[in-house]
Amino acid sequence: MPESAADWRARAVPWLVAAAFFMENLDATAITTSLPQMAASFGTGPEHLSVGLSAYLVALAAFIPASGWLADRFGPRRVFGAAIAVFTLASVLCALSGSLAAFTAARILQGMGGALMVPVGRLVVLRGTPKEGLVRAIATITWPGLAAPIIGPALGGLITATWSWHWIFLVNVPLGVLLLAAAFIVIPAEGAAPRPFDLPGFIASALACTLLMVGVELPGHGRWGAAAAALLAGGALLWWCARHFRRSAAPLMDLRPLAIRTFAVTVRGGSLSRIAIGSAPFLLPLMLQLAFGLPGTTAGLLLLALFAGNLAMKPGTGWVMRRFGLRAVLVWNGVLLAAGFGACALLRADTPLPLVAAVLFFCGLCRSMQFTALNTLAFANVPSAQMSGASTLFSVLAQVNAGLGIAAAALLLKLGELAGWGGGSPLTFRVALLAMGAVALAGVADSLRLPADAGAQVSGQAATR
Repeated sequence: MPESAADWRARAVPWLVAAAFFMENLDATAITTSLPQMAASFGTGPEHLSVGLSAYLVALAAFIPASGWLADRFGPRRVFGAAIAVFTLASVLCALSGSLAAFTAARILQGMGGALMVPVGRLVVLRGTPKEGLVRAIATITWPGLAAPIIGPALGGLITATWSWHWIFLVNVPLGVLLLAAAFIVIPAEGAAPRPFDLPGFIASALACTLLMVGVELPGHGRWGAAAAALLAGGALLWWCARHFRRSAAPLMDLRPLAIRTFAVTVRGGSLSRIAIGSAPFLLPLMLQLAFGLPGTTAGLLLLALFAGNLAMKPGTGWVMRRFGLRAVLVWNGVLLAAGFGACALLRADTPLPLVAAVLFFCGLCRSMQFTALNTLAFANVPSAQMSGASTLFSVLAQVNAGLGIAAAALLLKLGELAGWGGGSPLTFRVALLAMGAVALAGVADSLRLPADAGAQVSGQAATR
């Protein structure tokens, strides 16, 4: 039977969202190896460029909570298309920036576009995909978020060395134009029933996310007092937001999905797993270069093994979930994920490079499987009426988890330096990796409380028994 136009569009949406996700994450990570060249062109020190990186993350965290309401009010096609247009325009402005202030402003605008792109795209996928096709769709939109942080730094360094850092942003233009055209073809125009905009909730949640992101960033710069103040203020605002969202008749973020057992597990234990996973692209390249003395090009090539593991696991993800079930996958793969951090901690400067690559490939397999399993389980039992709230809440948590992973890794390295081990010593990195492995292992405990057939309707587990 020939495929209808509607079926074709439904199959194309996850790939479109995956491409947007890849563009966003690649852009965010590719500039990390180009900071010295960017700082020289702005006439400032490389350490001052962190404000441009932080501004992007803060804008993401602040505007993601409004993504669900905007998609419902104006329709996903308009919002998704506008987000791509804003992100692409901001990329041009980043490339044209002649000062740090102009660059920071452009990054804030870029973060606003990114905050709406992926959450709205994920919402379209979740609403338009039947339960039996959710595993494949989630796997499609998951791998770019794992791949881009790995290949981004190497690609950014190559672009900067070959042309200039400006081209890191300019390459987004043709991709953005293609994605914008595709969005108006495959993204549905209709949104859900509009509801009043929760202005107090938006302001409070934006401030809370901003303070929390700033709070976890400051310890890496040695500003402990300011970090504590920001975290306390952010935590207090977050508590107020939770009360407000539960009591409001039309809350900005719907917290009802937290009462769903499978969704709650991906929030509690899943957050620990995502924090650990998010620390790896920060810790591993630094360890290979600072502790082992490898050149940046060699470290970049070795990290491609992590990316290869991510891709290699993708075709088998559905079969593994059908064969063993989501609970077993989250538990046993979570243990393997923690073991991967332990294996990385055992690496030495004289470890043969093929063995290093093999360990990183194994870690890539586990990262990919855990991410896909968590993302699939999160929406397995969420009813359609709550899908917008669940997607928004999940996107906020994912962004905060990613920031916490990097910040926690930076904090561990700082503590190693304060302990007298040296910020670039192998011992410091071993302790940091083992600590992240312990965090990943702690995330497994929550999955043990799940029933054996959790999420069976989306994994296909029931059909194999």
